[in-house]
Amino acid sequence: MDTHTHLAAAVAVKARIPSSAPVTLPRLQVSWARSETEVREAQALRYQVFAQEMGARLQTPAGAPAGLDIDLFDAFCEHLLVRCEGEDGEPGPVIGTYRVLTPAAAKRAGGLYSDTEFDLTRLRSLRPQLVEIGRSCVHADHRSGGAIIALWGALAEFMARNGLDIVIGCASVSMVDGGHYAASLWNKLQASHLAPIDCQVRARLPLPVEHLRQDLAVEPPALIRGYLRCGAKLMGAPAWDPDFNTADLPLLLRTADLPARFRRTV
Repeated sequence: MDTHTHLAAAVAVKARIPSSAPVTLPRLQVSWARSETEVREAQALRYQVFAQEMGARLQTPAGAPAGLDIDLFDAFCEHLLVRCEGEDGEPGPVIGTYRVLTPAAAKRAGGLYSDTEFDLTRLRSLRPQLVEIGRSCVHADHRSGGAIIALWGALAEFMARNGLDIVIGCASVSMVDGGHYAASLWNKLQASHLAPIDCQVRARLPLPVEHLRQDLAVEPPALIRGYLRCGAKLMGAPAWDPDFNTADLPLLLRTADLPARFRRTV
């Protein structure tokens, strides 16, 4: 891994919950994986969320340990981890993760993960300043928002330290209804959140929105709603990921568009 790109220390934040909730706020610790053991913790959480909870058919390499979500890009990525502190103040298990692919690492990997789902030709000039985030997930018991906020803050600091200012990634939408929700969501969001033409991409395996309902009254999932509030733009129509059975919306976010609390050092 490129250890020189890691943050100097873990970031500790308070998880956000309603002020009336009669519970103690857990402290969240955010850090970058510095060992194979820590990467394995992230991969175990991903397996739990993607395979066991969502039913994804993960394409793991032959001979990979059971119970882990592993793919060929993991070895080139930096892995961002968030943990809850235990009662003794010691860090607990990983409850949230992102993986981050830097421009230099993408060259070594032969491209971005998004290249496998989309034609990114129009982004060629942006690649030197672009990082890709992916495999984001949070444990089911910690999806109130605090974990994602902590990850975003650490990601913004990482990008500032490394002189990077563009993030891309795919936001996945369930297709348990056959894709009608995803098609309706795309139809709703493209009118107000579509990226300029020079940043638009094309799906290699498009979701066939023309054959699906696009008139459902839908709202974005919480994660996508958060991205859009931060200024993210849709780069094009969704791709269909048959392994995860999701519709993947390609998103682009410039750090200059982030709210101030996420870019204190940008």
